[in-house]
Amino acid sequence: VEDHILDLVQSYPQEEYPQVIAREQDWAVMYHLSHERENILSWYPFVPGAKVLEVGSGCGAVTGAVCASAESVTCIDLSKKRSQVNAQRHKDSGNITIRLGNFQDVEKDLDCDFDYATLIGVFEYGKGYIGGEKPYHGFLTTIMKHIRPGGKLLLAIENKFGLKYWAGCREDHVGAYFEGLEGYQNTAGVRTFTRPELIEIMEECGYHDYRFYYPYPDYKFPVAIYSDEYLP
Repeated sequence: VEDHILDLVQSYPQEEYPQVIAREQDWAVMYHLSHERENILSWYPFVPGAKVLEVGSGCGAVTGAVCASAESVTCIDLSKKRSQVNAQRHKDSGNITIRLGNFQDVEKDLDCDFDYATLIGVFEYGKGYIGGEKPYHGFLTTIMKHIRPGGKLLLAIENKFGLKYWAGCREDHVGAYFEGLEGYQNTAGVRTFTRPELIEIMEECGYHDYRFYYPYPDYKFPVAIYSDEYLP
């Protein structure tokens, strides 16, 4: 699939991606190339001259939204093929650096003065990145080391108690019914959280200044983003 997506981005400019998606009729192509993916961050008011760290940049579905507002973007991804897709689709941007490798290996050489770090659909894999008894605490703490005082972490993740799961949709990562609702009893290496669980992790790590936003219908293809101050 990734080979095919690389062929597509090498053959077509970004403005033709909607026609490519319509013609391909393939979920993976739509997921990686849809412009709606950028909506999760395209609204965010990055400070002028922002220096951004994008962890788990994948095929660059969100990278374009970040580089349009930031002065520099450092992308990290484990997959060489996905990084090639990212590099190809953003080859005309002069402010992107892509670092290839496992996060634990790459992060040792990263700067510690980023204005922002982004984890878009990545935090749920913390156990695979970090390991240990409290991998998600460790993942969060490690990321925060690279953000300057006053900087921000932008994190997007599925809601374990999302309405679609109660309605009978399969869990996004493992494809099993009710797996998240029942506490991932048959799953290792990936898990999502409820809002109270995320708050618990953040506060146990010493972070108390946070706010929640609610992308609708989800963070993958958001058409609206709400907040506690502006709910539907």
